[in-house]
Amino acid sequence: MAAESPTRQLNVFERYLTLWVALCIIGGIVLGKVAPGVAEYLDGMAIYVNEAPVVSIPIAIALFFMMYPIMVKIDFAEVLRAGKSPKPVLLTLIVNWGIKPFTMFAIASCFLGYLFRDLLPGTEIVKDGTEVELWRSYISGAILLGIAPCTAMVLMWGYLARGNQGHTLVMVAINSLTMLVLYGVLGGWLLNINEMPVPWEALLLSIAIYVALPLVAGYFSRKWIIRTMGRPWFEAKFLHVLTPVSIIALLATLVLLFSFKGETIIANPLTILWIAIPLFIQTVLIFAITYGVAKLLRFTYEDAAPSAMIGASNHFEVAIATATMLYGLSSGAALATVVGVLIEVPVMLMLVKVCLRTEGWFPRATAEVAAELDTEALPLGAAPAEPTS
Repeated sequence: MAAESPTRQLNVFERYLTLWVALCIIGGIVLGKVAPGVAEYLDGMAIYVNEAPVVSIPIAIALFFMMYPIMVKIDFAEVLRAGKSPKPVLLTLIVNWGIKPFTMFAIASCFLGYLFRDLLPGTEIVKDGTEVELWRSYISGAILLGIAPCTAMVLMWGYLARGNQGHTLVMVAINSLTMLVLYGVLGGWLLNINEMPVPWEALLLSIAIYVALPLVAGYFSRKWIIRTMGRPWFEAKFLHVLTPVSIIALLATLVLLFSFKGETIIANPLTILWIAIPLFIQTVLIFAITYGVAKLLRFTYEDAAPSAMIGASNHFEVAIATATMLYGLSSGAALATVVGVLIEVPVMLMLVKVCLRTEGWFPRATAEVAAELDTEALPLGAAPAEPTS
């Protein structure tokens, strides 16, 4: 039998991420009122190509520190072990890249482009000077979320659901590598269908800066630190210090973003709700599809739970980075990706509870495998805790 849920689960940053995001929204709006030129000035500190701002330097720095702590946790040697259990890996890949991007586009278009369209009035000028409808920009943010499979918090969701963390780690590595190829292709195609400008140079540069660069930095620094200091020091000390860095960088970015979007939110206070509704439906739908298929294929619970979690969650760090680079810090697309952050934690915790309450729907792993999962499934950097009674 699997061990009981541990007493210590999420740290203070992770447990109250929704609260921190809400406070950043308020703080950003206040900053925008008190010092309206701060975010605009910082966003103007950019790398220019052909006299056009391509990379915002402050945002690039913040987003690198969002991504690096995630990438340095990945052990790519785990990918070689995926062949031991190929069906969960194949299901997750099919859901992440063959289903999820298209259901997100369809649901976002239905709600934001049709049902809520009259509730999202106005236009905006995006980074390349094109004027677009705000509702179309919000759909673009949803698209960028839908094509970004989670590689960070999903380690915690799988752990809390008492799933097979080996499968989760494999998918973190595979998704990181797959994003280098498919993120730009699918993103450019769906954004074009949404009739948004697609600056391909900026899109490819976004992938290079926000995926490839931290991926390479994480890979080589991980090898060097483990070789120099040893794996126990890396996991107990280095990752422990590094864990909050990603979320702190994220929150700093959100303050900047909302300092620039404050007027839009004040003028349309329900905008976040209208964006959140299709994102919530998409999350629950993808979870249900993956969990249901896993049951039909007779997965063990330990494989079914993380498969569904990986499909349902989003890599909002990359989505925010890409939306900011393509359309600007003040864009509706960037705002939509932030709404994804706002609902991520409460929705995923709800789905963890769904998994735990439906364990009996699935066959269980053998006693030997379950014991191995109990002792080895802790997220990197987390310490074992005493079980609850």
